[in-house]
Amino acid sequence: MVSKPNDVSGDALIAALSALSNPHRLRVIAVLADGRQYVSQLAREMNMSRPLLTVHLRKLEAAGLVNGSLELSEDGKAMKFYELAQFEIVLTPETLAEAAKTLSGGGSDV
Repeated sequence: MVSKPNDVSGDALIAALSALSNPHRLRVIAVLADGRQYVSQLAREMNMSRPLLTVHLRKLEAAGLVNGSLELSEDGKAMKFYELAQFEIVLTPETLAEAAKTLSGGGSDV
């Protein structure tokens, strides 16, 4: 998501914070910190259904926090693997002010 803390756009920051605002997605990040896993293995470890886990993984992937890749097993079965993307989120008044300058839409969510 972010290579340098000051290079984050407002929209990317909103997407990342939104993705991280869910406890299940924080748990996914924590599990993937130990290494990449395929969806079925991750679902079992997290005691979560695969469809629900897939929803959370898609949100994290859209925010640039995880990367997914499709691979074939030895028996020819397609397996979707996920791993953490390299990211750093630094929240200071200065980085938030810079990110706010790049927000698209110009509207308010209030």
